[in-house]
Amino acid sequence: MIDWVLSFFQTVGQVQEVHTVVDYYGYIKGLEYLICVGFFVGFPIFWRYINSSDKHAAG
Repeated sequence: MIDWVLSFFQTVGQVQEVHTVVDYYGYIKGLEYLICVGFFVGFPIFWRYINSSDKHAAG
């Protein structure tokens, strides 16, 4: 299990050589999914931080 996680994180940051438009589209699509997952995780955390700091400052 740990080997799979380590290999995943090693391959995420690598630049891959693409030969066709389909390969390029697949590579970019994977990066877009990672960006979306990061946004969907990060935005609720940021939203809670903004709302909690407003309540402490007002009262």
